[in-house]
Amino acid sequence: MRKSNFRDLHVWEKSKKLCPLLYQLTSSFPNDEKFGVVSQIRRAAISVSINIAEGHGRSSDADFVRFLYISLGSVREIEALLEVSLELGFVNDCKVPLEQLEEVAKMLTGLIRTLKADG
Repeated sequence: MRKSNFRDLHVWEKSKKLCPLLYQLTSSFPNDEKFGVVSQIRRAAISVSINIAEGHGRSSDADFVRFLYISLGSVREIEALLEVSLELGFVNDCKVPLEQLEEVAKMLTGLIRTLKADG
């Protein structure tokens, strides 16, 4: 059974809190990456919470699950971009955001399983 409002979902709240963390982390990246890695990380960060909210507003659990998978894909995209950023020397440590991303990924996976089981 779905919660009545996407704001009541713990995974939405957790994913929303990733945005400022990732914005702050990428603010120290080289200026020439503003339209590259920085932009991609920030767009994906916003995509996680937005797709949870949009999917929740859809008429069926199947549609909601589809949007949750999109959110999960954005989480994995951010993880990969952070790993690349480490390799390129843009950051020295991204343990905290990677841990939080993994927690969101687990929450999304759990919600997907629940919705599929109920459907």
